[in-house]
Amino acid sequence: MKNPFTTLETVQKIAEKIPTPFHLYDEKGIRENARAVQKAFSWNQGFREYFAVKATPNPFIMKILKEEGCGFDCSSATELMLSEALDTPGEYIMFSSNDTPAREYALANRLNAIINLDDITHIPFLEETIGQLPTTMSMRFNPGGTFTMSNGIMDNPGDAKYGCTKEQMAEGFRQLAAKGVEHFGIHAFLASNTVTNEYYPKLAGQLFELAVELKKKTGVHIAFINLSGGVGIPYRPEEEANDILAIGEGVRKAYQEILEPAGMGDVAIYTEMGRYMLGPYGALITKAIHEKHIYKEYIGVDACAVNLMRPAMYGAYHHITVLGKEDDPLDHLYDITGSLCENNDKFAVDRMMPKIRMGDYLYIHDTGAHGYSMGYNYNGKLKSAEVLLKEDGSCELIRRAETPKDYFATFDCFEEFRHLGE
Repeated sequence: MKNPFTTLETVQKIAEKIPTPFHLYDEKGIRENARAVQKAFSWNQGFREYFAVKATPNPFIMKILKEEGCGFDCSSATELMLSEALDTPGEYIMFSSNDTPAREYALANRLNAIINLDDITHIPFLEETIGQLPTTMSMRFNPGGTFTMSNGIMDNPGDAKYGCTKEQMAEGFRQLAAKGVEHFGIHAFLASNTVTNEYYPKLAGQLFELAVELKKKTGVHIAFINLSGGVGIPYRPEEEANDILAIGEGVRKAYQEILEPAGMGDVAIYTEMGRYMLGPYGALITKAIHEKHIYKEYIGVDACAVNLMRPAMYGAYHHITVLGKEDDPLDHLYDITGSLCENNDKFAVDRMMPKIRMGDYLYIHDTGAHGYSMGYNYNGKLKSAEVLLKEDGSCELIRRAETPKDYFATFDCFEEFRHLGE
């Protein structure tokens, strides 16, 4: 069973001022989780979590994480701008992108962000763009093949567009060192949403061995190893959540076994989690507005894939609670649908749920990461509001819902469209 972090009464109170659908975030849960991550890696003096901004690019959420000691992992100019607006020091910004435009490298350099190169050919491209390279830089590693753990194949790095080969890593470090870089980082992301305590320790072991090898081959100073993201969350009720303390301990053991004997006990450990940091602490709140009885039983809600596209895009499972009916029997089989002109606009298919009546509030779990941020405007649909449930029990609007005026704003070059939405 998955429990909501809010109640029907709280949602009803919010909905009096902010119509559904809206994304709701739990400040208390976010802070407690961030502190648990810091505790799990406190054995490493240089540890830092760089929150993956792409997961939840909202400055209110980012400010909370900054207050808890996190930096920001950015992959675009606008994400860099968000970090800059929060007065984030350069060493707290990691710029990890691919197929990167020159202007974005220039912005990252201006902010003194740590630039993580996705490809060896970006070295001359970056130098041409910014001139003198920073003294600290990183490169992204792709080992190729498949990434396996005790429960089988987790992902296929060999098919991924990201990162450099081992040979390119060594050559890249030599080139960077010749251009004045003094401190080096290694970055890798090999599997997504792993619900196992094994992933980070195994990845760490591979990267630690790579670091030792690269130091021997190139003589450079490896300053940090970035485990990136990939630590997942249990979307389904029957799944067991990751134990971040056990994960941190597994990484510590690998560190002691591989890096310390090689005289590399000063290497900082970085992470770039998004889903683990925010996923369970956000929910999409929507209202049942239609029911349809044909070959199946359908409940239509006022949200759609614009508000949460993961189920439509990936067939991803998101648990759904009918608020106020948490203890009712699950004796009705429904498809929960949105209103897009696409048959895959469904939040649930053949889901056993309690009897749903029109006006019931549905709480769609685990939308705190890659929920609002993946939204779009197909069918002219407008993105919803974001609301923060604060630690003191009050609520704050942290992003208003889009309006028709927002939708038409980019038509400002056409005089006849300027009045639309006003």
